[in-house]
Amino acid sequence: MVVYAKLVTGLAFAFGWALATLTPLLETKAEDDVALCKKMELDFIVLEGDATSKAIEDDIVSDLKKVGITVNTRLLNKTLFNEAMVDGDFNMAFSETWGAPYDPHAYAASWATPDEAYYAALKGLPPPFTQEVLKQKVTEALRKESEVEREDAWTEILTAMHKQATELPISSKRIPAVINKRLTGYTPGHQQFDYPVHTLRVLSGPRSITVAPGAQSGLFSNATGVGRLDAHTYRPNEFFANNWVYDGLVEYGRGGAIIPSLAASWTIMDSPGGGQNYTFNLRKNVTFHDGADWNCTVAKLNFDHVLIPPLRTGDWHGWYGLPEAIEGWNCTDDYTFVVTTKDNYYPFLQELSFIRPLRMMSPNMFVGGLESDPLTQNSCHKGSTLNETDGSPKPIEHDGMTLMCAGIADPDGISGTGRWKYDKTIKDGEGKVQKVHFTVNLDHWDAPSTSSQYVNELVLVTYPTHEAVKAALLDNSLDAVIGAGVLTEKDVAVFKREHADNFAVPLTEPMQNRIVVLNTAKAPTNELQTRKVIIHAVDKDTIIKKELAGLAAPAESLFPKDAPYSGAHLTPRPDYDYEKARLLNCPEPW
Repeated sequence: MVVYAKLVTGLAFAFGWALATLTPLLETKAEDDVALCKKMELDFIVLEGDATSKAIEDDIVSDLKKVGITVNTRLLNKTLFNEAMVDGDFNMAFSETWGAPYDPHAYAASWATPDEAYYAALKGLPPPFTQEVLKQKVTEALRKESEVEREDAWTEILTAMHKQATELPISSKRIPAVINKRLTGYTPGHQQFDYPVHTLRVLSGPRSITVAPGAQSGLFSNATGVGRLDAHTYRPNEFFANNWVYDGLVEYGRGGAIIPSLAASWTIMDSPGGGQNYTFNLRKNVTFHDGADWNCTVAKLNFDHVLIPPLRTGDWHGWYGLPEAIEGWNCTDDYTFVVTTKDNYYPFLQELSFIRPLRMMSPNMFVGGLESDPLTQNSCHKGSTLNETDGSPKPIEHDGMTLMCAGIADPDGISGTGRWKYDKTIKDGEGKVQKVHFTVNLDHWDAPSTSSQYVNELVLVTYPTHEAVKAALLDNSLDAVIGAGVLTEKDVAVFKREHADNFAVPLTEPMQNRIVVLNTAKAPTNELQTRKVIIHAVDKDTIIKKELAGLAAPAESLFPKDAPYSGAHLTPRPDYDYEKARLLNCPEPW
């Protein structure tokens, strides 16, 4: 026994000596290998407060260092991040595709608008597939009539992007929820900020539930809360809250099905002008939360304000194709609304299901009510266009038309027809949002039954950190987390594995792709070979296991493979290949 102990001790000593001796040699060898590589520096912008992106960024920096690339990371707040994106002031920037029902058509259409990362990042594309050609190809794809033509058109677009290595695909993202088991029945939504909390039922305790929702910035903000909560404008309005309060003509369902909402049914016919007539039979006996009636006059009023020509531009609603595709709209009777397109535009119904901007507000929310003038009293936020000198309202000039934004008539008079009514926002003494209350709309056509199990109030709670959210779940002061970015992926996995007795953890199917946009118009990522080095140097399988707790799948292309027209087999695959990355950037023998 003594001999055995001495043997073990001796081996341990020998191993420790060998390790101590070899480690500096291995480190020197690694440094020598890197010395053979072409030296580059990259500017990587990351959204401040996004813990998951920061964790992934660390691994990307480490992987690129092995092939001679130094990464300078800038953590930027939302405003500065957006400014850098628009200005093209980056080599690499995190982004996500938008998922259903936006991918691929609306996401690709947005590449032509200045407030998206790809607008700046694609400016360096060489012929024959320049940025302008790509824009034209996307426009043509949206007007293809047959499934075969659409498949071919999108395959051409995605193949061109793939050949130019315009992005590093990281992972296919699933949207999580963590729900206390005093609640049951939650069914995940079908688009990114679709949180169908009306599916929940209460098994025990109060029917008022506390929720930490996934916001555009991840954690629900105590600075802006749910935003202005008007249906026709954008930030700081939160998608999920608008989706609760406002309905559109149609809704996006499972498997891409377009299902009735404020339109009970519809028919489609070719129009004499070469486009199509969509005739919507509007749902009857519907009232807004404030008691106003829903009818065709109100539908037309909302369309008049959103789709007036000055607001169809890229600065406003021109980020997607529907505004430009529509020729006109009119009422043939109180409950029949007809929309005519200029030509065949296949995503028309999908885009009507978007959470904004074509959701329906009560006529009482418009300045001027039912008689509101879309030119002089438009529902666009009046703070969007102010003179820098004196802060006075500034008109929007477009093609001989002058439009004035008037906003909504009463900031407290929020009223849609949706499943939830906005109630109130509670702030602390410093004006920071603490809680936001919504109550159930029992007059909705899809309202829960009169059973005592339905949730009758949602109380949204803000938390300063992911750790605070986790602690609130564990001490039962928080009932549910719904949406991405509220907990880290590692924490979601912990609830799934270690707290299954007390919490359910439903996940959507892979819905979006997390990507790193590579700027083709800024050195050194303006070189195709540099972009290929980056793609092959990053070990995304290890990143997913380490940082995403295995809750995501490696992404192989720009869009998820099951997104419409996005299943093309693209070669070579954008996978981790250290040897290939070394050969591309470290040409000396190694």
